[in-house]
Amino acid sequence: MPEASPDTIDRPVQPLHRLQAAGAWVLFQLVRALPLSWASGLGGWLARAVGPRLGISKRARHNLANAFPEKGADEIEAIVRGMWDNLGRTAFEYPRAPGLRFFSGDPRIEVVGAENIDLLRDDGKPGIFFSGHIANWELMGLCAADRGQPIHLVYRAPNNPFMDWLFSHRRSGGAELIPKGSEGAKRMLTLLRQGDHLGMLVDQKMNDGIPVPFFGREAMTAPALALFALKFDCPVVPARVERLGGARFRVTIYSPLEVERTGDRKADMLAMMTRVNERLEEWIRERPEQWFWLHRRWPD
Repeated sequence: MPEASPDTIDRPVQPLHRLQAAGAWVLFQLVRALPLSWASGLGGWLARAVGPRLGISKRARHNLANAFPEKGADEIEAIVRGMWDNLGRTAFEYPRAPGLRFFSGDPRIEVVGAENIDLLRDDGKPGIFFSGHIANWELMGLCAADRGQPIHLVYRAPNNPFMDWLFSHRRSGGAELIPKGSEGAKRMLTLLRQGDHLGMLVDQKMNDGIPVPFFGREAMTAPALALFALKFDCPVVPARVERLGGARFRVTIYSPLEVERTGDRKADMLAMMTRVNERLEEWIRERPEQWFWLHRRWPD
């Protein structure tokens, strides 16, 4: 069983942490022994069977009712089941995801806009890819690394320091994992000054962020993406993952967003994050069952 990594020693260790990590490691190895389609199907089946019955699903139903007031209870329930199916599949695809090859003709993977990865890789400037917790969001970083452009990923470090090994595949191509927080922000600045590239999932609530419209309501949103883009004059690239059925995916890398500067930094940050939220909302509306509706994204 793996030990805690050196950069997690400041996290408190609870008596059950080693036991939890051991159980997760055994499950990980069992799932990794399965073909990807089998692992994905098993994870989806388990999550569909259990997830909708959990109390936390009430939050998903509440969020969906507010986001889609035109949908009836049956439609919302279908989305909740689909959400759990996607989450279960994503979790059980974890062990096999590092083995995916995005540019070798694998029929399970379709990549659109690979030339936009090439542009960022070769332009001699720092850059930022952004996405949300949609479909199997882990594929964004793996796809870029497979194209020769590793992206340093911002993540929330697990409370259990013995579980950091779960995220080792995010270091593909030499990428770093950057924990959220003040130290992580300093590291992001350093990497951008070096001309490196970041990957950010920007669809979660940040209590000390800025209010930005999202599905018709104000949602507290982290402004770091806009702040960095304005500071370094670097491209901001939307990256979308779609589940096309089972363990089949489309990864789309879009052209960079325009970064507008009016001289009013607060207004420019709000304008950029509004465009980012609009793009995320567009994707989610097209495939609502593939987003993580369990977030406490809006004020209740």
